[in-house]
Amino acid sequence: MTVSVPPSSMFDNEAPTSGRPRAERARATASDEATAEKVESTRLAWSERPRWQRWAIAFTAVCAGIALVATPWWGPRALSRLDFFHVRTIEFEGVRFASTSDLVKRLAVDTAQSVWQPLDSLVTRLSAHPMVLRVKFVRDLPGTLRVVVTERTPVALVPNNGALQPADASGTLLPIDPAVTQLDVPIASSADSALLSVLDRLRQGDPTLFARVTQASRVSSGELRFTLDGGEVGAAGGPMVNALVVRTTPDVTIARFRDILFVEADLARNRLRAVEFDLRFRHQVIARQP
Repeated sequence: MTVSVPPSSMFDNEAPTSGRPRAERARATASDEATAEKVESTRLAWSERPRWQRWAIAFTAVCAGIALVATPWWGPRALSRLDFFHVRTIEFEGVRFASTSDLVKRLAVDTAQSVWQPLDSLVTRLSAHPMVLRVKFVRDLPGTLRVVVTERTPVALVPNNGALQPADASGTLLPIDPAVTQLDVPIASSADSALLSVLDRLRQGDPTLFARVTQASRVSSGELRFTLDGGEVGAAGGPMVNALVVRTTPDVTIARFRDILFVEADLARNRLRAVEFDLRFRHQVIARQP
């Protein structure tokens, strides 16, 4: 059954007033009139004040607003004078290879300085460290400076003055002693940034495949060559040859590099193995068998 709803009236939601006592209605009216008179008297009182007084109040309000907006500028300066905010502790995050004592020495911060001191100079000092890629400071009040460090990551060992030295993706040599710090990275023929950037992308995109790379070199301007160690590939596959050479172009992507895994698995299912994969030809993986 359908029931029609009558149209609403603008007076439907108003409470009837005919039932209210006359005294109550009179008190409500008197209260409203008193409030209106009070507001009107306040307006008159402000307009009747001397002009100099109105200007003084307006000037004070403007100054208070400016001081509030400028708090980020003068606030730290004022707080830095308080002993309560002197530096007591420096905490480092993200430090793996760099020496924290060396970083502290570079900061040159002591307990006489405040956590509210400008941080730009501290960022500049630490950014000059060869292991530091990026750095950010966080104030943990009242007395701790937390230093968040992003270090340069070694991606290969490169020849340098008759020895092997770690280098990052840009080819920057890093002050890490491989005899002291164990690094699971391949050996590159040189600090070639194009070669090392491919290794870095492989390290980030496929760490398992990166772990198989033992050597990397540039053969020509258009060819990079990587040597991978072998392993068991595929559920029914036998051991692969110990040295597997992958030939690529400098602009190879990680997805393209991973194409060798599918070919390896397919060969392993057929009890076959390859000694070289050539990725230089578009949409093709050329496998050379022993």
